[in-house]
Order: sequence, then structure tokens, then C-alpha cells
Amino acid sequence: MRNEKTASQEKIKVGVLGSTGLVGQQLLRLLDQHPFFEVALVAASEQSAGKAYHEAVVWQFPEEINPKIAALPVESNEAVLSRGQDISIFFSALPAGVALALEKTLRRAGKYVFSNASSHRLTKDVPLIIPEVNPEHLASLGPQKKKYSGFIVTNPNCVVAGLALGLKPLKDLEIKNLQVTTFQAISGAGLNGVSALALAGNVLPFIPEEETKIFQETRKILGQWSVSGFKPAQFDLIASCVRVPVPVGHLLSVVVELARPFDLDEIALRLATFRGLPQQFKLPTASTRPIVLWGEDNRPQPKFDSWLGHPPRARGMAIAIGRLRQHGQFLTFFLLVNNLVRGAAGAALLNAELALALELISPSGGALGKSS
Repeated sequence: MRNEKTASQEKIKVGVLGSTGLVGQQLLRLLDQHPFFEVALVAASEQSAGKAYHEAVVWQFPEEINPKIAALPVESNEAVLSRGQDISIFFSALPAGVALALEKTLRRAGKYVFSNASSHRLTKDVPLIIPEVNPEHLASLGPQKKKYSGFIVTNPNCVVAGLALGLKPLKDLEIKNLQVTTFQAISGAGLNGVSALALAGNVLPFIPEEETKIFQETRKILGQWSVSGFKPAQFDLIASCVRVPVPVGHLLSVVVELARPFDLDEIALRLATFRGLPQQFKLPTASTRPIVLWGEDNRPQPKFDSWLGHPPRARGMAIAIGRLRQHGQFLTFFLLVNNLVRGAAGAALLNAELALALELISPSGGALGKSS
């Protein structure tokens, strides 16, 4: 496994696509002083191309932009291949329509794309990964690299990133049915999303395509992969999605029917003690506790719990669960996920850290043969 000492001596150059958007900015914030990776290219739309990054971006975070990143010239999406010939790893925060073709082009050129875009999450040969939940699905990179010289790894929708992580410790109790109601922060709609006027003193009881994404992506992540492809989990799932006037943090009300007997003490222990490969490997963006369990009736709350996670680099990577209740074979709880970090930028970055730890890519950024 690649360790932090080695990483400090030999950082891998990476590019960030969609760098001026909210998720792209969050990626650059997380990549600042990263022990494994160094930003060497930023790309955005033609409108921003040619400007220095600090001139092209409306920076949304209190931390200042790293001066080296601020001075980088913004490349157009079309110029990424020619300008980034010496870069093997790209993080994609592109809109889905742009990502669909460009990510495939990069893969054919031998590049390794860690994507937050929705375009390829359900593609039959592309894994949809939460490192603590389904790292075994990375075995699908073997066939992908045989067919192309590069690969695409996706992370899920911002709701699913928290939901599937919260369900993982319950998986062997056999999930039969799942109902989820989401209360989603305005930042989930992006910089040019829902207007403040539309949400002032209001909630919007529909988010386009969101409920379908939650159904499809949750089942793919909690399903199985074999050489014949991905087989989704077979439980039923009904989602209802609401946009609320909260800056950051998606709150979920979850009702899950389990086939096997359980008690609340057992569930609480499973959640509180759950750890995955990122914790075992002590990856930089992994929170030491991926799930924080609250006993208080009034938690979790977006205002207080959206930025949980330790060490400081992993702030926003822990989900919060509270109000555990049992009704026969039904378990109910509230779950909070940071939609910008665990639900987006941090998810893509943790996927890349895990691929490096598993030696699916080499310290120089090229692919190794272990997954083929």
C-alpha cells in the first residue's frame, strides 16, 4: 500500500474538470496540500478558458485559494487532452451533458477519471463506488481497462452517498423494503440552481430525476458484481425528495424493513463501530469514524452536524444518524450527509485514494496490472 511518507516525496499530477463550479471548487479545496496528489491542470467552459483561475472563479469558501492553483491558466474542456498529456488522473465535476462524451474520450486516451457526474453511474462496465461500502466493485476495472486503455470510476448522487453508507452495516439483516424522504440543501442544486426567491420561506416538493437516481444508484451500490456484470440489490425503494432553504447538508428520514430479527442496541452498535477499508488504510480523506451516532432526540441537524469528520482533512466525510426507532421489523432513523463533501468532491477524492492504496494505479499515475 502507498503510504503518506512516500506520497510526500512523489506527488501525482492531477487535473480537475468543471473546476469553477461548486463541486469543482470543493475538489480544489480538498486537494490543497494533499499528501498524494498535486493539481496541475484546471478546466472549465470556453467562457473561462484562457483566464487565470482566480480571475475565472467566484470562490465560495472562506479558505483562500492556494496561490499556485489560483495562478493556473484555465483550459477549455476541448483542450484537456492536448494540454494534459502528462496527466493520467482527472477528477470530473462536469455537468452530465458535457461529461458523457469527454469522460469517454479521456478513458480511450488512457486516462483515469474519478467522476462526480451522473453520466456513467449506471453504465454497465463502470463501477459506482463508496469506498466503505462496495470496494469489491473496483474489480470491474479489469475488464474496463482491457476494453479501453483507461477507466472511469464514479461516485453516487449526494443523497445516495449517505444513504448507502448508513445501510451498509444493516445489509446482512436483509433489507426488504426502503422508504426515504429527503430534505435537500440548496447547494445541491449548484451555483446556478434554485433561486433564493423560490426558496425564501418555502420548500419545493420535487427535485427533477432525484427520486429515480436514488432508486437506481442505491440498488447498484448494494448489489453485486461478477464477470457477467453488475446485479442490483432486489429490495424495493420509494423516495420522495424536497428542496429546503438550508445552505449545506441533506437530511433523510429513512424507514427500512429488515427480514431478520434485530434489536435497537444491536443496530446502534453496528452503526457506531462500523469501519471500512478507508479507515483500515488510514486514507487522508477518510474520517476515522464514517458514521457518527447521536442519542439525542433533536439530532442530527444540518446547522450543527454537516461538517463532522476527523482528522481536519476529513471534515464533512462522516454522516450523522439519530432518532433510531423500532416498529416490529421496521427500523426508522434520520440521516444527515454533507452534500458537497461526502456527497460529491470528497467522494471522488476518496475513490482515487483507495484506487492508489489498492495499487490499481501506480505512484506515477499510470495503471498497474493488479485489477486486470
